[in-house]
Amino acid sequence: MQAKNGDYVYVHYQGTLSDGTVFDSSYESDEPLEFELGSGILLPDFESAVVGMEIGEKKEFTILAENAYGNYDDTLLFDIDRAQLDDDGELEPGDELRMVSETDENEVIDLTIVEISDTTITVDANHELAGEDLNFAIELIKIKE
Repeated sequence: MQAKNGDYVYVHYQGTLSDGTVFDSSYESDEPLEFELGSGILLPDFESAVVGMEIGEKKEFTILAENAYGNYDDTLLFDIDRAQLDDDGELEPGDELRMVSETDENEVIDLTIVEISDTTITVDANHELAGEDLNFAIELIKIKE
């Protein structure tokens, strides 16, 4: 039986960057990823790679940055006035903040702190994997129609 849109599938996977760094893996928890093919909850290229696979089949593929989390956008690096934050006493570079967009239907935006000065905090609104090609090794474990 081949996996098709509408099937619930169980997939073990490991995602690596071009330098070999593992950014995510279902093998660490020993729990496969379960999702409905065609639901759009995962990257479209990931779902497309699973379509047509058979149970036990393994596959390796790459999703280019522009089809994953986009290319890195320097305009998403900006400063926030420290006075705008309620309490920033314990913040350090690498910490994450959440901001509510005033223009995009109150969408929550995750920010990573890049630098802290006496008056500003420089944040990066790019996804942590922006600009990265994503390599996947997957195995289809189970199909549930």
